[in-house]
Amino acid sequence: MDEYLHLMRQTADRLFATHCDRSILTQSAAGVWPGELWRAVEEAGFPLAAVSETKGGLGLSIDTVLDLVRTAAEHSAPVPFGETIAAAWLLDRAELTIPVGPLTFASDRSASLTASKSGTGWLLAGKLERVAYGRFAAACVAAAPSAEGVRLFVLGRADYTVTHGSNLAGEPRDTLMVSASIPEERVRLVPTQVGSLHALGAVVRTCQIAGALSRIGVQSVNYAQERVQFGRPLSKFQAIQQSLAVLGDQIAAAAVAADMARHGIGEGRPFPKVAIAKARAGESAGIGASIAHQVHGAIGFALEHSLHFSTKRLWSWRDEFGSEHEWNVDFGRHLLEAGPERLWSEIALV
Repeated sequence: MDEYLHLMRQTADRLFATHCDRSILTQSAAGVWPGELWRAVEEAGFPLAAVSETKGGLGLSIDTVLDLVRTAAEHSAPVPFGETIAAAWLLDRAELTIPVGPLTFASDRSASLTASKSGTGWLLAGKLERVAYGRFAAACVAAAPSAEGVRLFVLGRADYTVTHGSNLAGEPRDTLMVSASIPEERVRLVPTQVGSLHALGAVVRTCQIAGALSRIGVQSVNYAQERVQFGRPLSKFQAIQQSLAVLGDQIAAAAVAADMARHGIGEGRPFPKVAIAKARAGESAGIGASIAHQVHGAIGFALEHSLHFSTKRLWSWRDEFGSEHEWNVDFGRHLLEAGPERLWSEIALV
């Protein structure tokens, strides 16, 4: 499996390196859908990699496939790569039909949906906020409470209207107004091993943060070695060396956080690992982006330089699907509820 994953990483790296040049990233930030890039992603089989073979997927574990999200983020891939992988896996676990095309899902903490049984289906109404690539998605997965528990709903394009929005990096973050009758075959109770859609989104963002930090780390080291100031490369100055060392620490911490988050989903116990991981990755995103811009100086803030494609995403992703504060509060409440007898086992995650 390790060798197979290595080959998949290499394939993903080549694919995104080929299709995520400056022109594509700039056009995508202006609202243009990168159709050729998405076709390449689908042809490579990545969207269904974590889906069972009986449904046309590769049958790989979700924690293995989510590692590829890190690779996509290293190239600032302007498509819902992680969202589609996670949504397809979720629908497979819930035994729902997986729509063809790019997929997305809405955080249950940013949704205000009401669901009521109506004949052989469900009446669903309300609003979904800041949905990634909502305008381009073939379907959106959402959750709403019911008498039996939280239910998943697969929403087609005809089930909602879209108001365009975006994050700091220009990635679509749209508002969906839902008013539709959803047939029973597109509704299921949330699988217990998934947790909330908010937690699933936090896993995706944590993996993306790790990838983007890795990218700016390489850029910063290369720039420090190439840029000459006062007769010698920046990398020879102790202050720059110390800054790069701190950046390396943050990259490593985010990588560990990403592994923790995806393993939490893979084990079927997202909380509290996801809470800890997303909070720590968010902290690394803020510190790492700041150091990268300090090392690059004024040129790093220029639109002509590629650094901003990663740092703008880092600043956006650290707050999406829960900020450090939000997840730290959740984990703190979890510890209080656990009580003194379970305190150490909860902290040590045993």
